[in-house]
Amino acid sequence: VKYRPLADEAKSIEAESFIIEGETIVTDEAGLSDFHTLRSAITRRPQDLYLVAFDLLHLNGHDLRDMPLKDRREILQAVVPAGGHIQFSEALPGTGEAVYHLACEAGLEGIVSKRLDSLYRSGSTMNWRKIKCYVEKEMDIIGVKRETGKPAMVLMADKGHYMGGAFVTFKADKRQDLWDRVQGKVGAPPPKGLAKEKAEWLKPGLVGRVKFLKGEEKLRHASLKGFREEE
Repeated sequence: VKYRPLADEAKSIEAESFIIEGETIVTDEAGLSDFHTLRSAITRRPQDLYLVAFDLLHLNGHDLRDMPLKDRREILQAVVPAGGHIQFSEALPGTGEAVYHLACEAGLEGIVSKRLDSLYRSGSTMNWRKIKCYVEKEMDIIGVKRETGKPAMVLMADKGHYMGGAFVTFKADKRQDLWDRVQGKVGAPPPKGLAKEKAEWLKPGLVGRVKFLKGEEKLRHASLKGFREEE
């Protein structure tokens, strides 16, 4: 029901049966994929969704997974009508590293890449990768978690909004410098809504530079890259 407009459009594909692999997206005013509004669009604006198709696994009862990717995509391009909400994903020329850099610079969530000669295999494989972009940003360090047997984490807030935790992976001397600064700020009350978190809460004044996955509402795969005292 949520994807009814895309399901209805799929009926225009001239095939008896097919299995397409792709990503559902919604675009912003600039025409770029907007991960932040995707969830609400699925339930409230399904007519704005696009399916970006990049692989074809089955067609009219035939299993295509043992064909090289370039051949599967050639058939996919011929099958998908142009100009609709189900779109063929054009390949970008150049090296994967350059394409990834350009995607991140353009504000995109990341890239999907596949080897042109690869056969399709389910499960974990190096023949295709989904690589997300990371960003770095300064946020307030409002707490720390230092539990025995677990990696240390700092808890972050951005303009008063709790963002979650980032792992502390510094070497011993830099890590000790962080703990020395933390010690002078321990003793703040738990922020509203976070009383159940097992953490040491800090008084304001310590800022951290965090690297984290782009396009997420909370910190994911985040690590602390640096820290400073507010002047």
